[in-house]
Amino acid sequence: MTLVISIHPQHIKKQRIRHAATLIKQGGIVVFPTETVYGLGADAFNGKAIKKIFTAKGRPSNNPLIVHIATYQQLHTVAAHIPHKARTLIRTFWPGPLTLILKKAHHVPKEVTAGLNTVAVRIPNHPIALALIKQSRTAIAAPSANLSGKPSPTTAAHVFHDMNGKVDCIINGGTCKIGVESTILDMTVDPPLLLRPGGISIEQIEKILKQPIAFHPAVSHPKQKVSFAKAPGMKYRHYAPKAQLILVEGKHHEVISKMDAFARMYKKKQKKVGIIRCTSDGMLKKVDATLFIGNTPQKVAHNLFTAFRTLDHKGMHIIIAEGIDEKHIGLAVMNRMRKAASRIIRV
Repeated sequence: MTLVISIHPQHIKKQRIRHAATLIKQGGIVVFPTETVYGLGADAFNGKAIKKIFTAKGRPSNNPLIVHIATYQQLHTVAAHIPHKARTLIRTFWPGPLTLILKKAHHVPKEVTAGLNTVAVRIPNHPIALALIKQSRTAIAAPSANLSGKPSPTTAAHVFHDMNGKVDCIINGGTCKIGVESTILDMTVDPPLLLRPGGISIEQIEKILKQPIAFHPAVSHPKQKVSFAKAPGMKYRHYAPKAQLILVEGKHHEVISKMDAFARMYKKKQKKVGIIRCTSDGMLKKVDATLFIGNTPQKVAHNLFTAFRTLDHKGMHIIIAEGIDEKHIGLAVMNRMRKAASRIIRV
C-alpha cells in the first residue's frame, strides 16, 4: 500500500509536507497536486530516483520530464541560458501553467531530459506543490501521475487507481483547478515554438511577446509521428481511455447528427456507448451514459479527463465525444482529445 497524506491547500500542515519532502530527499517518488494535474515527482538531480518514475508509469525513457521549481533563483540550477523573451514570459506567467524549454545546466541528469541538451521547467501555481519543492530543497522532476498513455489524474482518487503500490506517497490536495497540463513553449528557437497547448493560451502569450508563435505540427495533428520529443506529450499516444474514443468535430448540428448515427450503429452491435457533450441542446437518446462536461472551454478542460475515467469505470466500449472551438484553452482540449482518439470524424 502507498502512503496517502491529506493536506488542505489553504491550511498546509508543515509536518505532513516535511514527511513527503523527506521521501523526496531519500530518493523516493511522491505524487502531489498542481493547478493543472497531479504530478509524480522525484529529486530532479537524482538519476536513480528519476528512473523510478519511468518504472512506475511504464513510461518510455525517451520521453522527457518537466522540472518543477519554486523560485526564480532556482531556475539557474537547471537552465544554462535564459533568453530575454523567456524572462518576459516568466515575469508574466510564473507561477502558472507555462513550461519553457531552455538550454539545460550541465548537471541535470540525462534521465530527466531524455538525453537532450534542453530542459523543460516551470513554477507551478499551487501551494502544496510549492511547499513540497521548498521543503525538499531541490527541484522536482514530475510527469503526470498516471499510467503511461492513460488520462491524466485531476484527483487523488485517480492517482490511487493507477499508482497504489507503485509510489511511496500520494498527497491528496483535492481537485486540480485547470484540468489539462501546462502549455509547453520552446524558447531555444525564434520565434518561440509551441510544443503542447495547455493552461496558458497562445493568445495570452502572443499578446505579451507582441509576435506570432510558431506551432509544431504535432499540436494540430497529434497523430503525426515525431522522431524525437523535446517535451512530454509529443511522441506517444496519450490521455486515452480504455474505451475506443471517437471524436466528432465540425458544425454543431452536423456533429450531433453524426454522433447520433455512430451511437445507433454501435448499439446495434451490442456495444455499451458513452457520450461526452460540450453543449446541452440536442441530447442523444438510447445510449448507456451521457456526460455533459461544460458549456465553456474552461469547464470542458476541467472535466475532460474525469469524464474519460468515469465512462471507463462504467464499462463503456465506445466513447463518442463532441469537439469544441480551438480558441484559447480550447486548443489544449482539442489537442488532448485528438491525441486520445482512436478515430477522428470531421463534418
